[in-house]
Amino acid sequence: MRTAMLKSIRSSLQKSSSTAAGRWSYSSESAPDRKVAILGAAGGIGQPLSLLMKLNPLVSSLSLYDIAGTPGVAADVSHINTRSEVVGYMGDENLGKALEGADVVIIPAGVPRKPGMTRDDLFNINAGIVKGLCTAIAKYCPHALVNMISNPVNSTVPIASEVFKKAGTYDEKRLFGVTTLDVVRAKTFYAGKAKVPVAGVNVPVVGGHAGITILPLFSQATPQANNLSDEEIVALTKRTQDGGTEVVEAKAGKGSATLSMAYAGAIFADACLKGLNGVPDVVECSFVQSNVTELPFFASKVRLGKNGVEEVLGLGSLNDYEKQGLEALLPELKSSIEKGIAFANKS
Repeated sequence: MRTAMLKSIRSSLQKSSSTAAGRWSYSSESAPDRKVAILGAAGGIGQPLSLLMKLNPLVSSLSLYDIAGTPGVAADVSHINTRSEVVGYMGDENLGKALEGADVVIIPAGVPRKPGMTRDDLFNINAGIVKGLCTAIAKYCPHALVNMISNPVNSTVPIASEVFKKAGTYDEKRLFGVTTLDVVRAKTFYAGKAKVPVAGVNVPVVGGHAGITILPLFSQATPQANNLSDEEIVALTKRTQDGGTEVVEAKAGKGSATLSMAYAGAIFADACLKGLNGVPDVVECSFVQSNVTELPFFASKVRLGKNGVEEVLGLGSLNDYEKQGLEALLPELKSSIEKGIAFANKS
C-alpha cells in the first residue's frame, strides 16, 4: 500500500508538466548527481517542500537550511527510503556549507501572509531576508539555478538580480521567480468549471505573482472549453488572482498557502532539474528577466535547459479581455520591480 502510494506521488510529480519533458522520467541509476538546497526548510512551505524534493529521484543530495528547527526536519525527512542524502544546517554560520555545490537553490524563506496582509506588506521583512541569502548564494554557489518563492516575488526577484550584479555573478538565465502556483490554480479552477479532467489541462499564466499582475490566458487553455461564458472567464481570472487570499482567509489567521505552494515549488524545481539534465522541451511559466514587454522582468512561458533559461517565449495571441488585463497589470508590476531594485541598492 505504502509502496504504491509513493510510486503514485513520484508519478504525479514527474507528469505534472504539460510538456513531453514532464512525462519523461529518470531512474535514480541513470540520473546524474544533483544537489538541491532549500533555504527556509523548517517553515510552512519549507517542510512539505523538503518532503516532496526527497521523493524526487533526480535529487542525490538534499541540503536543508533555516535559522532554527532544521535538524529535526532533516532527521525526519532523512528516514524516507529514497535516493537523496539529507543534511540539515541551522544558523547563519552554516549557510555556506548548506549552499556549497548546489545545482538548484529554492528559497521559501520569510514570513507568511496573514489575514489583511498584502504581498506588499511582507516586503520590509522578506526583502532583507532575501538580500542576505542571495549574498551568500553569490559567494558559495554562484552558478546555481535560483528558484525564488519568497514573496513578494515581483520585488524579491529584482532584489536578487541586483545582489548578484553587485557580486559580479549575475546570470539572467539562472534566476527564476516561481509562479507555478498561479498555473496550478488556473488549471484546477478551469478544469472544474469546464468539467474536463484536470490531468490533461494546461493554462499559461503571465505577468507577475500578485493580484492583478497575475494574468491567466484562458483563451490559450487546452483542451479548449467552448462552454464557458465571458462572465465565467472573468470569475476564473479573479479566483486565480485571489487564490492566495482565499487560502489565507480559509485558514483564519493560522497560515497561508503552504501545501499547494510546496507542491508548485516541487514541480518547478523538477522542471529545472530535467532541464539541467538535458531533457528536451521543458517548458514552464516563470517570472524572469524578459524582453516580452517593456518591463525588465515578466512571467511567461520559458524553455528550460542545461544553462537554465534557454528561451523566453512570447505571449502568443491574446483576446481583448486579456489585452486589457495586460495593460492594467503593467503599472503595478513596474512599481513592484522598481521597489525591489531600489531596496537592493539603498545600502
